[in-house]
Amino acid sequence: MSDTPQPVSELFWFKSSYSGGNTTECLEAAFTPFGVLVRDSKQPKPAHIVLSAQAWSNFLTAAYTAD
Repeated sequence: MSDTPQPVSELFWFKSSYSGGNTTECLEAAFTPFGVLVRDSKQPKPAHIVLSAQAWSNFLTAAYTAD
């Protein structure tokens, strides 16, 4: 992946493997060299949240240890 910002439409967005078959209430994420973008899969435009790599790591740690 290049180190220059990419248009949001050109990013590889993915859904969580925990999203199940319903897929109506999902978040999607895309990795960038600068961090992670997160958006609502039902409304992919116009907005997304930008997280630093450290914030994403903290989120995943909290999510996996919450069980």
